[in-house]
Amino acid sequence: MARSKTDYLWYGVFALLVVFAIPWFMWRDATTWAGLPVWLWWHIGWMLVASAAFYAFTLGAWDRLMETAEVP
Repeated sequence: MARSKTDYLWYGVFALLVVFAIPWFMWRDATTWAGLPVWLWWHIGWMLVASAAFYAFTLGAWDRLMETAEVP
C-alpha cells in the first residue's frame, strides 16, 4: 500500500506525542501550581492533547492506516 503525505504527518504526530508524554526536562523542579507540581499539570494537559490527536486520527486516518475493510 502506498503511503500518502498525510500518513507520514500522522507518524510525526504520534512520535511527538510519545517524546513529550513524560516531561523529563521538568523533573527535579519543585515548582507547584494550585497545590500540584508543574510536571503533573504538564502530564494532565498532555493527555488532553493526546486525546484530541487520537480523536482526530479516528475521524479520517484510522481505516486507512489500520488497513480495515470498509463496511458497505
